[in-house]
Order: sequence, then structure tokens, then C-alpha cells
Amino acid sequence: MKAAVWYGQKDIRVEERELKPLQDNEVTVRVAWAGICGSDLHEYQEGPVFVPVNEKNDLTGEVAPLTMGHEFAGVVEKVGKDVTKFKVGDRVAINPTLTYGNKPEDLDCYDGFSFIGLHGDGGFTKFANAPESNVYLLPEGMSLQDGALVEPTAVAVQAIKEGDVRLGDNVVIFGAGPIGLVTANAAKAAGATKIVVLDLSEERLEKALELGATHVINSGKVDPIKAVYELIPEGADVTFEVAGVAPTFEQAIEVTRPRGTMVIVSIFARPINWNPIQLTNKGVKVTSTIAYTPSSFAQTIHLMGTGQLTPQGIITSEIELDDIVDKGFEALTNDKSQAKILVKLSGEK
Repeated sequence: MKAAVWYGQKDIRVEERELKPLQDNEVTVRVAWAGICGSDLHEYQEGPVFVPVNEKNDLTGEVAPLTMGHEFAGVVEKVGKDVTKFKVGDRVAINPTLTYGNKPEDLDCYDGFSFIGLHGDGGFTKFANAPESNVYLLPEGMSLQDGALVEPTAVAVQAIKEGDVRLGDNVVIFGAGPIGLVTANAAKAAGATKIVVLDLSEERLEKALELGATHVINSGKVDPIKAVYELIPEGADVTFEVAGVAPTFEQAIEVTRPRGTMVIVSIFARPINWNPIQLTNKGVKVTSTIAYTPSSFAQTIHLMGTGQLTPQGIITSEIELDDIVDKGFEALTNDKSQAKILVKLSGEK
């Protein structure tokens, strides 16, 4: 079967790969749709970041080259003999997070932290295997395209929880890529009053307004700090750093009110220079989040199924697997009007 395989920086190849044997506790999913994530883009542009290259990953037992893709949904094709919760034909989304499972749920995603599609073979292919515990049933009325959006939306749901966003809070989001956009959507669902999104792309800022932002700022045209304080004179209750660069890291702290919270959501593929005296002077709390708990993943499916979360607007393109490099990774690198690109596998809805 064809698969998009990571070999190295700027080296993703669509080639024939064999599906690994199904384990007793796994299901085989016929992949319908898979999204290209910012983490995937980091691996393409700057990798390896997460992909194991010198030795096998402890949890997956795999090493590059490996099939990418961790945002995917599809239909159960086959079940292992120990699987009890799913049957052939079930429509499912995959939680790609793998851990040792030895910690309480709120700490679990830091207990090993590996990903299907980054640390082992994933969903940019026709069929993919996943442990039963990582498979989630989709409710009626929720499409398989929606299922491919659960993973990035769950990242935003977890970020909102980490920031303890409450009814009436004022929120500022630095970065209007896919995660920034769904963070705006999740902040709206959580009851934030003002939701301000900053980016350099007018097209992405328009998307932010569609997804729940109340105000947008093009930080390439105005002083972003001054612009935020004009909208929120007292400073934001919670800010989200979703751009992954040094200037926005500092700006996010600067526009947060004293004793407010700045949440790091982005992945910094490389170190930045920053002086912690900024925190001393501002009195801001800084926290971070990576991935999501199993409960947050399940809650995301429920909230999408009921229409309380509506991330569908982040989709800007649908492409074929054969075009994943040129129309996927290169498009996301060079065209800032792109947000979420979905790769069509079976194409089932």
C-alpha cells in the first residue's frame, strides 16, 4: 500500500509499505482522512524533532524511516482477538498518544509521550494499526473528516483547561495557524468574552474571526503589544503562545495581566534567548501543555458531535496522498493562507 514515509529533513517519500502484523489488542483502521499537523511540518522543515532516528522508540519499537500522520479517522477493517469494544465497520478517530500508562490521567501524557505517526507508523496510508485503547467511536452525524480534526482540536481543549479559562475571561492568542484557530474556537466554547488573535497573515486572521475571535490584529502592521492594550487595558487573563518564535513568546507574557497565565502550546523546535526577569517584572504565571488527556480527547469528540466546538472552518485544502509533498508540506511552508490540509485516503465521509 502507498504511504508517506519520513526519511529526513525535506525528505518525505510516497512509496509502497507493508502493514505490520495486527497485534491481539489492536484494530486495523481503513484510513479515510488524515490531517497534516504543525508537528509534521516541523519534522519536514527542521527534523528530526520527535522522530526516532538513531535507536528504536521505547514504546513503539520503531525507528525512521516511518509512515507519518497522527491526525486521522476511518473505519474499522479488522480487530485483534482481544479487542472487545469495536467491531468491523465502526467509524472511529484515533488518539495517537502512547504512554506507559503508569501515571494518573492528568500526568499520563508525560509518561513516555510517544505518538503514532511521529514515533511509529501512522495514518498517511491506506490502513493503520492502533491499540484498542487509542480508538474512539464517532457519534452519528459526525463525519470522518470531522474525525480527522479531533486530534488538533483536543490540543486546544487541553490548552484551554491548562489556562483555566473561565466565563468572562479575556483571551489573547499569538498565532493563527490550525492550533491557534481551534484554540480561538475552544475559548469561545469556554465562554471567553474577548478573544484576540494575532498573526501576520490576513487570510488566517479572517479564519480566526470565522472560528470565534472577537478581534484580530496583524502584528506586522501595528505594534502588537500596544494594540492588545487598546482592546484590553488591564491585560489579558490568559494568553496562548501558538506561534513558536521568540518575539511572540515575550509578547504573550507582556500583554498578560499580573497573576494572569500564559500557556505555551507551540512546539519550539530550537532554543530561544529569553530573560526570566520579564516574569519577575510582570508577575505572570507561565505554563505549558502537550497533547491532551484521554478524557479531553473524548470530551472533544462529544463537543464536536453536539456542535459546541466547530473547527471545520480550519480546512483550507483537500489533497491526494501522491501530492502530499508539493500540495501539502510545501504549500504549508510557502502559502500562509493555508491552515489545515486534509489528505484524502479512502475519502469516505
